[in-house]
Amino acid sequence: MATIKKFEKLDRRDWEKFRSGLSQKVSKEEVQLISELHAKYFNHKFKVPCSCSPRIIQGWITELNSIYDEE
Repeated sequence: MATIKKFEKLDRRDWEKFRSGLSQKVSKEEVQLISELHAKYFNHKFKVPCSCSPRIIQGWITELNSIYDEE
């Protein structure tokens, strides 16, 4: 049985702020946020993926959005 994940209040606010951004590029601060939240909610050690592989960051954004959208 899958564990239901929900953002904590502060994390949800930070994610809403990130999602409301209009830029197509992800800033260093946003990559940091994505990395921290993904490690927290997907139970792995914190790491910042190389900017040479944006596919990983995009995948993490998709996974974090799935948590956000389920609430």
